Amino acid sequence: MTSPTRPQAEARSAYKAFRDIGTRWSDNDVYGHVNNVVYYSWFDTAVNGLLIERGAIDIHTGGVIGLVIETQCNYFAPLAFPEPVVAGIRVAHVGSSSVRYEVALFPGDKDSLCAARGHFIHVYVDRATRRPAPLPPELLSVLETLR
Repeated sequence: MTSPTRPQAEARSAYKAFRDIGTRWSDNDVYGHVNNVVYYSWFDTAVNGLLIERGAIDIHTGGVIGLVIETQCNYFAPLAFPEPVVAGIRVAHVGSSSVRYEVALFPGDKDSLCAARGHFIHVYVDRATRRPAPLPPELLSVLETLR
């Protein structure tokens, strides 16, 4: 029986877009590093911030919204307040109504491998009916730059 490949930390060059994330005192846990649940918040913040900034989605009045249906993270090294964090973002798969985003978290201004990496999948749905909806052209255009 072969064993599954162990996830590995990646370099910044493996990602297409980047967003700075400031850590907060409350992000640290009693062990002196950022608590694991914060990483998932950073994934969501990085991707949605990028999509909003580039005009791909309108969270207030847009016809579709993205709902997270799956998320996962692997941890390689600790991050801690007050260290800044940089999120690297790329798109691994685009379906008719879904997108798999991959995100890596890098320690601030250091040129190092990621401290964590993972993914989440958005299914885009009609805001009113909550039924899957085709990806809007504005979103598709931005996604192409992240592949």
